[in-house]
Amino acid sequence: MISLFKSCFEFSFKAASAALFGILLLVAFVLTASMGSQDFYGFFRYDYLLFYALIIQACLLYLKLESWAEAKVIALFHIMAMGMEIFLTHPQIASWQYPQPAVFKILTVPLFAGFMYSAVGSFFARSLRQFQVSFEKLPNFSNMLALAVLSYINFMSKFFVPDIRLVLFAWSVIIFWKTKIRFQLQQHQLQLPMLPVLIILAFIIWIAENISTFNKIWLYPSQVDAWHMVGWGKLGSWYLLLLLSLVLVLKILGKRSEDGIWKLKNK
Repeated sequence: MISLFKSCFEFSFKAASAALFGILLLVAFVLTASMGSQDFYGFFRYDYLLFYALIIQACLLYLKLESWAEAKVIALFHIMAMGMEIFLTHPQIASWQYPQPAVFKILTVPLFAGFMYSAVGSFFARSLRQFQVSFEKLPNFSNMLALAVLSYINFMSKFFVPDIRLVLFAWSVIIFWKTKIRFQLQQHQLQLPMLPVLIILAFIIWIAENISTFNKIWLYPSQVDAWHMVGWGKLGSWYLLLLLSLVLVLKILGKRSEDGIWKLKNK
């Protein structure tokens, strides 16, 4: 019983530590909700969230809670996410909107927005190291990268050509069906199938999305007049986004052997 308690505590502590960036952002979303659209000393809520995110990132690096290699991966994901955000919030697309003003923004997107996606990349990068994660029967990277790139393109191309997300879901199930995640807990190596883990993570992000929209970080068109929970269909979008983030992290931070075993690169 004591061993089980210790394992649960260790898992919870490491998971919370890996998700620290995202947790701190969510806390800030709630605490700054009362700022609304009012400016304070020439800056707005979104601008202060940008400053806050930059401070978090700097602290993680200074305290060596995040490596420079991990920061580079997160920065790449940040840039890709900003490109997608700019497209999807364009008035002619308007998948969602940022309802409050900002000094620091690119077209319709406040600069802090990219850090919300960076939090996902940060979670993966830090989890791999803290749990000493390895993968068994991981597909080859050309296959995974093709899936990730097409998922990224589909987020935007679906407005002009047929949405292929069902094909992407099926593709991911086929190639990751046998993939296992191995991690260390209480000096024991545990193993889980990869797909259920991604689905659980997508659900957690969906919860975070509801907290964010409730606090008017962004709003979907149907939430502008009155807030309501985000539809379950968004789980699929988060699942594909998680795949995109994970593939980038695995490609840059680790190495896959010919027999499908993936491990972090030696520093």
